[in-house]
Amino acid sequence: MKLLSYRKLLLFVALFFASVTIAQKQPYVLLVSFDGFRWDYLNRNITPNLEEVITNGVRASSLRPVYPSKTFPNHLSIITGMHAENHGIIFNKFEDISDGEIYQLSDSSAVRNPKWYKGEAFWTTAENNNITTASFFWPGSELNDKNRRPTYYKKYGHNLPYRERIDGVMNWLQLPQSERPHFITLYFHDTDSYGHEFGPNSPEINQSIQRLDTLVGYLNNKLSKIGMKDSLNIVFVSDHGMTEINSDRTINVEKILAGLDYKLGGSRPLAMIEPNTNDYDSVYSRLKGSQDHFKVYTKENMPEYYFFNKNENIYSLLLVADLGWSIVDDKQILNMSKYDSKGNHGFENNNIDMHGIFVGVGPNFKEGFKTGSLWNIDIYPLLCKIFSIAPNPNIDGKAERIEYLLK
Repeated sequence: MKLLSYRKLLLFVALFFASVTIAQKQPYVLLVSFDGFRWDYLNRNITPNLEEVITNGVRASSLRPVYPSKTFPNHLSIITGMHAENHGIIFNKFEDISDGEIYQLSDSSAVRNPKWYKGEAFWTTAENNNITTASFFWPGSELNDKNRRPTYYKKYGHNLPYRERIDGVMNWLQLPQSERPHFITLYFHDTDSYGHEFGPNSPEINQSIQRLDTLVGYLNNKLSKIGMKDSLNIVFVSDHGMTEINSDRTINVEKILAGLDYKLGGSRPLAMIEPNTNDYDSVYSRLKGSQDHFKVYTKENMPEYYFFNKNENIYSLLLVADLGWSIVDDKQILNMSKYDSKGNHGFENNNIDMHGIFVGVGPNFKEGFKTGSLWNIDIYPLLCKIFSIAPNPNIDGKAERIEYLLK
């Protein structure tokens, strides 16, 4: 009996040290999102800490978002490797046509409802491969399904101080080897907020850029103190860019369609129209005849390069605004003086103003390497390459377009 117990003890010890060894061999990746950080913000000579990262790592000239170039659709595309039409989060706010239920980023119950999310997030792929993950904020990380969220996660707190977020990541990285996450996400909204309020060419946005760059310095100092700077891969991305807008560049769809019955959805840069069946032809005809600073497409004829017509919640007609123009109704026009924005995004993703950043550094990345524009749907397969795990077979991203960034 004593011999049997001794053998069990030896087996337990062997399994424990084997798990620790596997954990040590797994790479570490921190994926950082700077919301609304336009591609050329790195060219303003006000980001010394990011410049140091670029010198030691890789930088793309820009990161191409999916269409529409909105926050939630693109964060989901980054983490799932799928276009918005496929992962299901087509706008920051939209309707489930089958039951009328509304998804919107300000509604925590909707944001945490798994029914809306059709793609597999990287943290799920990783957890299914025995890789512990964590998220200090990321759209889709708070689902009410423990099998579809990270081991460790934080419920979104918009006003939580930025340094406390970084400190929280440091706490995770100092957990015992067997508990420590190897993939972590981190999110900052600063450049999006200031880009909307003041525009992408304002002194205020430059101050915001500098704030985030200071955080990069703070992050690196913290990593040095805990002995993790040389073993952690850090990927800095943004979900989209920003362009200047003003109240003079508006398209009043309610004025164009006066007297007709329809439903308006989507966003100002990309609106959706669902006409009453009896008014469909009249609605489409009026829109086609009024294409000044916008284009109208039927859902079936939406150009393939948008990858935005295969989702069941997309309306019958799509209005694509020219860069800097806003598709609005009477109510939105009345509120413009109260909620006047100087910047916006959501426009065509081939326009460079909508592009974000990609910067990577760490033991798995090349050093001092620069490349052209990347697609954000390729980040998911890149992460799979770093961790040597198989990607979900349903992704739209392609590893061959991005894996050359790795050593």
